[in-house]
Amino acid sequence: MRKLLILLIRFYQRFLSPLKPPAYRCRYYPSCSQYTIEALNRFGVARGTILGIARLLSCHPWSQGAVDQVPDAWPGWKGVFRHKRGF
Repeated sequence: MRKLLILLIRFYQRFLSPLKPPAYRCRYYPSCSQYTIEALNRFGVARGTILGIARLLSCHPWSQGAVDQVPDAWPGWKGVFRHKRGF
């Protein structure tokens, strides 16, 4: 299942993401899709998907963006939806 999700994300990165105008590209580093791949590899399907969804939900026009690496350890439920800080 993890490999299938990563394959779908890679398809998005390669074929769909380049079609987006620059104003709609990810405000975070690493990109939301790369972050999700790293989270899936580090925490497995369930927790990796939760971290990826939380990251996507934090990306909106009023977000300043941030350098936000995948945590080394599972942050717990409160840590998943923590406030993102700017650069």
